[in-house]
Amino acid sequence: MNDNIKTSQLRADPLAIARLLRDEDGNDPKGLPPVHKWNPPYCGEIDMEIRRNGQWFYLGTPINRPALARLFSTVLRRDDDGYFYLITPVEKVRIRVEDAPFLAITVDRHQEDGMDYLKFTTQTGDVVVAGPEHPIRITYRADGEPGPYVHVRDNLEALIGRNVYYQLVAWGEPGIEEGSLAVRSAGVLYEIGRF
Repeated sequence: MNDNIKTSQLRADPLAIARLLRDEDGNDPKGLPPVHKWNPPYCGEIDMEIRRNGQWFYLGTPINRPALARLFSTVLRRDDDGYFYLITPVEKVRIRVEDAPFLAITVDRHQEDGMDYLKFTTQTGDVVVAGPEHPIRITYRADGEPGPYVHVRDNLEALIGRNVYYQLVAWGEPGIEEGSLAVRSAGVLYEIGRF
């Protein structure tokens, strides 16, 4: 277990998490292509990049159509070699990712039966509830600046945007270690900073 994570005695309700993942019309999330099952031949690198701010670029030009970036994000995979690829059943192309492929742009806190749930939404519309399957982790850069992330799927994470991080700090409570700050979600306590 990660040192900055502590599970509480309360157990998260999987049905509560499922309800939180429904869209505003009450629909369950749509499935994603099974890119983890595909093993097409490697076809080289293309000039596509995801910048730290979540913006997608192709040939140095921003992809300004959110639906197109969303489509690409559904076939994105990070392999064990540490590189990111767009995968189809017939080809695999490598792209550049400056930090994390997703950016968490909103967080909502929900309470049910005395338990907090933190629901994150990314720039591409992915929605996850932080918990054992979608942990929050934090790294510290050389200058001491925190780098907070939430797991989205497979080997893919979202950098938690600055405004979202500040919201987490506002909801923070004392962490496990003296001088640390933490948030709770789905029965897990996550360190989000040291002060």
